[in-house]
Amino acid sequence: MLTHRFLKLIEGRGAIFLGILGLLAVLVPFCNLALPPSSPFHISNGTVVLLGKYLCYAMLAVALDLVWGYCGILSLGHGAFFALGGYCMGMYLMRQVGTRGVYAHPVLPDFMVFLNWKELPVAWWGFQHFPYAMLMVLLVPGILAFVFGWLAFRSRVTGVYLSIITQAMTYALWLSFFRNDMGFGGNNGLTDFKDILGFSVQAQSTRATLFFLTAVALMLTFVLARVIVSSAYGKVLVAIRDAESRTRFLGYRVEHHKLLVWVVSAMIAGVAGALYVPQVGIINPSEFHPANSIEAVVWVAIGGRGTLVGAALGAVVVNYLKTIFTSGPLAAYWLFALGGLFVIVTLALPKGILGLWDQARHKLRRNPAPAQTPAEAGKAA
Repeated sequence: MLTHRFLKLIEGRGAIFLGILGLLAVLVPFCNLALPPSSPFHISNGTVVLLGKYLCYAMLAVALDLVWGYCGILSLGHGAFFALGGYCMGMYLMRQVGTRGVYAHPVLPDFMVFLNWKELPVAWWGFQHFPYAMLMVLLVPGILAFVFGWLAFRSRVTGVYLSIITQAMTYALWLSFFRNDMGFGGNNGLTDFKDILGFSVQAQSTRATLFFLTAVALMLTFVLARVIVSSAYGKVLVAIRDAESRTRFLGYRVEHHKLLVWVVSAMIAGVAGALYVPQVGIINPSEFHPANSIEAVVWVAIGGRGTLVGAALGAVVVNYLKTIFTSGPLAAYWLFALGGLFVIVTLALPKGILGLWDQARHKLRRNPAPAQTPAEAGKAA
């Protein structure tokens, strides 16, 4: 019975999406670790890291689509939750450095010794333990989202006003984390990581394992999101998106429904940030920049809002294009290309790339190829 419900839940493009992720989770590490560099199918360490980044961004896009595509909450601050999860992971990784740092201090990270800090700030306590750090990856974005959402949704702040204050939230965090006295590395952020759970973060096997875990995390995120949107609770979210006043009039506590999905989305974004940091090797305040959150909205819009699969697809496609544009003579034109792509999709493809695919499939179903008459079949023979 449970198996039947699960298969019904992920049927169609969801099953294809999970199948592709499952293949990537196995094939990418295999081609990186088992095949020699001389093999045409070998995947380099740099490519593994790049693909891992794409999957982390896809997780962030799915988290954003959960609140925007299904509940109508246009967040321009989801990059803040992503960055907070990244900082929690970065703090754990910094605590693992110990005496291997430049100043060889057993407790304080190098930047604290350089700034003449005498003791470890309270915010850093406990981050030497991996379970505690992972708990903070969920709780820190979750608590911030809860407090923010509780105040905003109870006050019935909606639409563009809510979008503006979410952007203000991430902008405030961006400015705060630049300050050296905050104790999070200031402008330089956290970097020079050594190992995670005793394994070197620079080792080829560790990077392949991190990619595998990221792919699995994205699969679990997608399944969780599908469970949410396919449930009765998910139907209420769609009702709130389409007609919030009517939904409230019917007796639903709209602010409670919005708050729950908002917090879940923030925690997913935090996990994505935590997986991102050990793969790229750095986390700094630039991750809080409001432009990053706006770019995440562009990913979802281009891929297809309210589809989950489309959000992940948009994140991968846009960041792949970004990699191409920003690594050569076209770097100066990337923002123009991104803006142009967003405008074109908004005007010509309001349902995104996935929506275009759905339209083509509908047309094929409505206008199947005409069957041959007996005379035509005889001529063909």
